[in-house]
Amino acid sequence: MPVAKLPSSLPLFITRPALAFALGALLVGCSSLDEDRTAKWTPERLYAEAHDEVISGGYDKAVPLLEKLEGRAAGTSLAQQAQIEKAYAQYKGGERAQAIATLDRFMKLHPSSPAYDYALYLKGLTNFNDNLGLFAWLSRQDLSERDQQAAKESYEAFAELTERFPASRYAPDAQQRMTYIVNSLAQYEVHVARYYYQRGAYVAAIARAQTALAEFQGVPASQEALRILVKSYDQLGMEDLRDDAQRVLEANFPGDDKNSPLYKPKNPWWKLW
Repeated sequence: MPVAKLPSSLPLFITRPALAFALGALLVGCSSLDEDRTAKWTPERLYAEAHDEVISGGYDKAVPLLEKLEGRAAGTSLAQQAQIEKAYAQYKGGERAQAIATLDRFMKLHPSSPAYDYALYLKGLTNFNDNLGLFAWLSRQDLSERDQQAAKESYEAFAELTERFPASRYAPDAQQRMTYIVNSLAQYEVHVARYYYQRGAYVAAIARAQTALAEFQGVPASQEALRILVKSYDQLGMEDLRDDAQRVLEANFPGDDKNSPLYKPKNPWWKLW
C-alpha cells in the first residue's frame, strides 16, 4: 500500500517571519492577561464587587479590590469604608498582622470617624481570635497555657472601646471578652506557678502565685493560686506564711481540702465564642 504524502502546499517548517509573528501574538496575549479588568469600573461597582466577595467568603479576592477602591475614592467616605472592610477581610482570611496594620492606619488617618469604635472592636477581636485558635481547641489546650501578648493587646483595644464609646453597640460584647481575658491572664500565672511547684522550684512558684493574686483579684484562678502558696510555703518550711495563706484560702473558699493534690482541669474552663 502506498504511503500517503502530505500536500505540497502544507509547510513543513515555520519561516522566520512567521515565528516572529507568533511570538508577537503571544506577547500581546500575555499583556492582555495583565490588564486591569477593573480599569473602567466606577468606585461604586468596585465596592459592590468587593462586598460580594466578602459576603461569599472570597476574602483573598476582596482585599485587592478594596485596595483599588481606597486609591480611586481617596478622601471620601467610601474610601474609609473600603479600609474597614479590607481589615475585616484580612481578619477573616487569617491575615492577622495585615488586619492590625490596616486598622492602625485607619485610626491614625480618621480619628473622628463614626466607625472608630468598630475599628477598636475589630482590632480587639483580631488579637482575641489569634489566641483562641482552632488548633488550641482540637488539642484541648487552654488559652492560659500559651503566650499572652496578643491577649493583652486585645484587652487594651476592648478597654479603649468601652471607655471612649460606652454606648457603642460593640461595648457589651467587648466587656464580656475583657472579663474572659482577665481570667485567662490570671490562669496563665497559675499555670506557670503550678509548673514551677511540680518541679520543686517553690520560690518561683510562690512569686507567680502572688502575681496572680495581686494583679487579678476575684477571679476563679485565685483558689488554686492560694493552694500553691500554702503547699510551697509548706515545702520550704515557712510555717507562719503557710498558715497565713491557709487562713486566707479558707476564708475565701470554705471547704477547700488543703491535703488534696494540685490539679490541672481535664477540660478547659473557658468557652468558645
